[in-house]
Amino acid sequence: MSGNLPSRPSINEWVAQATQQLESVGISSARLDSELILGHTIRQNRSYLHAHPEELITERQHEIADARLALRLDRVPVAYIIGHKEFYGHNFRVTTATLIPRPESESLIELLTKAVPGNTTLLNEPWRLIDVGTGSGILGITAKILYPELVVTLADNSLHALKIAEQNAEELHVDVDILKSDLLATYPFVANIIIANLPYVDPEWEHSPELEHEPAEALYAARGGLALIYDLIEQTPGKLAAGGFLILEADPEQHAAIISYAKKYKLLLVESEGYGLLLQKLA
Repeated sequence: MSGNLPSRPSINEWVAQATQQLESVGISSARLDSELILGHTIRQNRSYLHAHPEELITERQHEIADARLALRLDRVPVAYIIGHKEFYGHNFRVTTATLIPRPESESLIELLTKAVPGNTTLLNEPWRLIDVGTGSGILGITAKILYPELVVTLADNSLHALKIAEQNAEELHVDVDILKSDLLATYPFVANIIIANLPYVDPEWEHSPELEHEPAEALYAARGGLALIYDLIEQTPGKLAAGGFLILEADPEQHAAIISYAKKYKLLLVESEGYGLLLQKLA
């Protein structure tokens, strides 16, 4: 790309040509991606780019932006290129050790707001929440931001993911516990809320080229994508308090099977929203 533009193109020139290149390989978010890449490179937000279209970028910024554009042309997700992704109004650090936060997961937070008592400060004991398969920590950290009274644990079987989750918690100034665990295996408490975005993609499903860059162990599961969700449900006896809640993410086409399986473990559907399921354990 650098051969087609002067060594110091304007913001508008670089974005226009980057957009054209991304469109040529079928990326529908070409303009947005170009602006995010350049904005990250020159350390300015998109509003700044729109307000200063004729400003020239430096030769070094041009080189870095081109290198990042090459990654996007290879279908590396933008979040991995710029190192962060917004979720529920907050920026979270992400790496290739973690899934990229998706808008679908916000439905789990909406369901959480319906599960937490209206005034947690009036409870005899603080409620415990565990975010299982936490990845970058978006669900548990967001829960702690919304409800500081909750005792929150971020659990994952990946030390790399837990390191990112810990960094996000520190950067967002929330106090959470970090636990290495296969699902609930080493969780020493009885939770009031279990929230989980576990792998639920069936390996047989068609998927976008971008998914090839995300950690397969965080995406795919056996049994039509439901193996780990079923394993978690099987661990809820003794780990989830009576009257407590299990909040899960899955494809809407999988919801009926999950609801049916959960009934065997005294977990009944309260509500579904988008990709989210809110289940409650019978007292």
